[in-house]
Amino acid sequence: MNVKRATQTNKILDGTNKPIIGMVHVGALPGTPNAGLSVHELASRATEEAVILAEAGFDAIILENMHDRPYLRRHVGPEITSAMTRIGAAVRSAVTCPIGVQILAGANREAIAVAHVIDAQFIRAEGFVFSAVADEGFLGEAAAGPLLRYRKSINAESIAVWCDIRKKHSSHAITSDLDLPAWARAAEFCGAEAVIVTGDATGDPVEPESLAAVRESTALPIVVGSGARPEQLLALFEYADAVIVGSYLKQDGKWMNRLDEKRLQSFVAAAKRAR
Repeated sequence: MNVKRATQTNKILDGTNKPIIGMVHVGALPGTPNAGLSVHELASRATEEAVILAEAGFDAIILENMHDRPYLRRHVGPEITSAMTRIGAAVRSAVTCPIGVQILAGANREAIAVAHVIDAQFIRAEGFVFSAVADEGFLGEAAAGPLLRYRKSINAESIAVWCDIRKKHSSHAITSDLDLPAWARAAEFCGAEAVIVTGDATGDPVEPESLAAVRESTALPIVVGSGARPEQLLALFEYADAVIVGSYLKQDGKWMNRLDEKRLQSFVAAAKRAR
């Protein structure tokens, strides 16, 4: 693995600290069906959530345009990229912890650009290897080749690529002969810096057996990407190097709600016990 590319991931996922990464679900961006707030208001809300997460003890945060549903396939307009840049810059100025960027759906090139400009440390990439049929359509071209060439072209190799394997909210009938270990090996071969394992949908748990199988197949760091709850962390950390959490931290455990202080405290306390 290229040393320069590995640096950012190694700072966050060094194999010992088991970081917990809080998801900031950025409000609906300009031009999307549910848009209603100005970019300034969106930036203020995202910054507020990021500060709360950082002060509660989360080791990193990740910004995601979850409220932009239904999502575009692979590419978004300049209004989305520029808004995410404005919001990400505001968050970066307010917190010192590592930041990740995800732009749905599968807009990995735009995520790299935003992350590079705002001094983020990683992106979460969908469709990095193999193909899938997602709710936004057919993700027919694997992103790895074009994405890593784009990252190289803009001198953004310090931005680590964490990729989902067997993407949630998708049908994998066309790759039904490939198990999770095969996806993980392909991601490593194609240059990812970490793999993300999820349940079938947002908020669905990951089975420890799935993590164990991936652990046997790759030397890459493994990140849990959905459904994490405090009582599961000990089992998850037996195999995983980090956990991304969003839904559990919200009121009533629903991703679209505001943060719940009691849930934050519960999750951080459980992570400290599980490490």
